[in-house]
Amino acid sequence: MRSVPAPRPTAVVLTLTVLLWLAGAAVAQQQDYSRSVPIFPNVFRPYAARPVPEPNLANSGRVASLLHEGRLTLSLNDAIALALENNLDLVIARYNLPIADTDILRTQSGAATRGVNTGLVQGTPGGGAGVIGNTGAAGGGAGGTSAAAGGAGAGIGGIVASTLGVGPAIDSFDPIATASFGLQHTNTPQSNTVFTGVPSLQQNTGSINFTYSQGFPTGTLLNLTFNNNRVTSNSVRTSLVPQLNANYLIQVRQHLLQGLGFAPNKRFILIARNNREIVDVAFRQQVIFTVTQIENLYWNLVSSYEDVTAKERALKLAQQLEDNNRRQVEAGTMAPIEVINAQAQVAASQQDLIVAQTNLQLQQSLMKNAITKRQSDPALAAAVVVPTDRMQLPANEPVVPIQDLVQEALAKRPELAQARIDLTNRRLSKQSAHNALLPALDLVANYGGAALAGQLNPAFVGPIPAVPLGGWSDAMGLLNDHPTYFVGLTLTIPIKNRAAQADEVRSVLEYQQAEVRLQELQNGVAIDVRNAQYAVVQNRSRVEAALKGREYAAQSLDAEQKKLAEGIGTTFNVLQAMTNLATAESNLVGAMAAYEQSRVQLDVVTGRTLESLGISMGDAESGRVTRLPQVPGVVPSEKAIEHPIAPGGQP
Repeated sequence: MRSVPAPRPTAVVLTLTVLLWLAGAAVAQQQDYSRSVPIFPNVFRPYAARPVPEPNLANSGRVASLLHEGRLTLSLNDAIALALENNLDLVIARYNLPIADTDILRTQSGAATRGVNTGLVQGTPGGGAGVIGNTGAAGGGAGGTSAAAGGAGAGIGGIVASTLGVGPAIDSFDPIATASFGLQHTNTPQSNTVFTGVPSLQQNTGSINFTYSQGFPTGTLLNLTFNNNRVTSNSVRTSLVPQLNANYLIQVRQHLLQGLGFAPNKRFILIARNNREIVDVAFRQQVIFTVTQIENLYWNLVSSYEDVTAKERALKLAQQLEDNNRRQVEAGTMAPIEVINAQAQVAASQQDLIVAQTNLQLQQSLMKNAITKRQSDPALAAAVVVPTDRMQLPANEPVVPIQDLVQEALAKRPELAQARIDLTNRRLSKQSAHNALLPALDLVANYGGAALAGQLNPAFVGPIPAVPLGGWSDAMGLLNDHPTYFVGLTLTIPIKNRAAQADEVRSVLEYQQAEVRLQELQNGVAIDVRNAQYAVVQNRSRVEAALKGREYAAQSLDAEQKKLAEGIGTTFNVLQAMTNLATAESNLVGAMAAYEQSRVQLDVVTGRTLESLGISMGDAESGRVTRLPQVPGVVPSEKAIEHPIAPGGQP
């Protein structure tokens, strides 16, 4: 007996590779909800629920890697990466992508779209993202509503009803097979025995019938019926017992006017695919919105730290003034009231510091909420958030012609892309509504056959019938010996046709309305870009003025303190100078925050936020950041002393 040779390692590796690839393909197929599950080899798969993963509400590992000794240390890049992985607004919006895929799968059967919500999710508090434009719903089912792309700027846009479901009825592209099986027994008393030869007719009937139906995108409908029954009875007048009847009929119907061609019959498929593109763009807009919100939250957090630092310096100066005044009172060179005045300033500074500290705590809570899914970990809940980047005023502001910025915005703004795709959907709806105006003229044809067979009834009285005797196989062989066929036309003319007229006119009006809305959006984009550019220029000027104001306030305070030390100044003047310095520092903090946020907004209105930050849409869609975003123009904390408003620094 020969031994079977062992398989070669190469063959084993190749086999395992193929099996793993097939397994991976099967998993991928399960996750692609725009495709139906394969019917082979398991014919029952289409009738079982498809696996849908449970939502992952655990924070990404990046959170733990940045949490050390009660401090969540964040650069702006880290904050954006954490938001892409954990922000719940993005988690919610991410579901719209596979939901839109299910609409594609649904319309491949000929069914109408159900529509997808594409509105911005704004459940994360804080940040004041101010992203312009919003959308409602993409698509809409038969007779349903959808939303056009929303507005740019203040007050433009909103949800507008559409009639994307109008048009001729569409047959099911999914084949439908129907089978019926039945057994029937009847016992019928007879008023005479002429026709049956028995006083009570007993019959047993067994039937097995099949029907197959399928529509096609050309406006064609195919029906196939195949009926079979077996009848036995106690009648002596029945020549065949059992009597076997079989017949089949193939029917074809083809639309010739209304519903003819691919355009009206595939409109839901095309709309669903366009809606998927709208959802992609809407998710991009959601990412821009959330990332902008995170940037604003980050700079608010930095501003809060800077504000606390400024308030601490103001309190320290007030305490030093109180100590100096107290020593001069003790030396008899100053009236005791000056100590009380200094104490009042200390109390006011302490109050300002407490307000700044509580605001900082709030900003820390807002940031943690925005970049985590949950804070069930006590260490995370108690951690303080420490930003490591600081604001920076570039030496020179880049000068880009306004028209170049406008053209860039027109090409990149997501709400404009949504409006253009929505316009395509409405064009399809308009064409379908125009086709629905036509009368229904159908070509109808069928072909079939019938057969009869059975066994001679021993109790039959009469001449032997000229019917072939035999079983089911004999009946099947005789089906085409008795053909039947038909060819004809069916014409349906709706008198007045008012419903179709109304739908057609409405579809044209909605298309024109969408054209005007797109133009309005484009006009609004130009205004948005100009406003954003003006804001950057104005806020830069505001920062420069605040820097000079703080420098002047610091010099004034120093001069008043020297006067007071030499006995030629007053405590009131020193207190006034301290108040002015605190105000100037707060103004500088606010001016720098406004400047940074105006630069963020300029990226938003020009549609280059993701490009500027180096954010991959693949990472955003998967919720797993493989490449850290890179925010340009920020200053790490180790260089903060070079910054004009860094704690303890000088401009």
